Amino acid sequence: MNKVLKKPVPGLAAAAASQARPSRAEAEEAVRTLIRWAGDEPDREGLIGTPERVVRAYEEFFAGYADDPREILARTFEETDGYDEMVVLRDIRLESYCEHHIVPIIGKAHVGYLPAHRVVGISKLARVVEAYAKRLQIQEKMTAQIANCIQEVLEPRGVAVVIEAAHQCMTTRGIRKPGVAMVTSRMLGAFRDDASTRREFLAMIGRGGAGGYA
Repeated sequence: MNKVLKKPVPGLAAAAASQARPSRAEAEEAVRTLIRWAGDEPDREGLIGTPERVVRAYEEFFAGYADDPREILARTFEETDGYDEMVVLRDIRLESYCEHHIVPIIGKAHVGYLPAHRVVGISKLARVVEAYAKRLQIQEKMTAQIANCIQEVLEPRGVAVVIEAAHQCMTTRGIRKPGVAMVTSRMLGAFRDDASTRREFLAMIGRGGAGGYA
């Protein structure tokens, strides 16, 4: 009896394999490999527990992959007595990791929106920042993701996000320029279309005047 051989769908096997998460033991062994590659011995006393600690640290560093930012914003409040002015949460500390070198990006985010019909708890805005930050990132993409998510879920009249951060891929390696901060912004709705609204937001986060983005 002849067997019918199914042809593999191009790219399907690779996609399935890429989504298979390694076990904790495999992750710890990968850390041991890196220690050996760096020139040290993973079985010596000072390093014997390092693979386990690194894997635990990675669970914290990249906890954002387990969060759904849209779900974080799902609970909103409509009893605002008609409040329709700007809501701004500034100086939200963020810690992310450069997807090119897996070294820290440390800085702060400023988030503002103009409510249309509803508002959200301010801690939820900080949690959305955290959910996107705790992933392998580039700052430009992270800025857009945060703003787009708030716009899509809350449907406000506008959203503004500014992120200021130092990248250790630039300060501790490569060109080695400490003290340099990268600033990115994403303006949607009224913040993009109305210069006075944009200026008000930038003034509230201390970015008005000649040093701002107006």
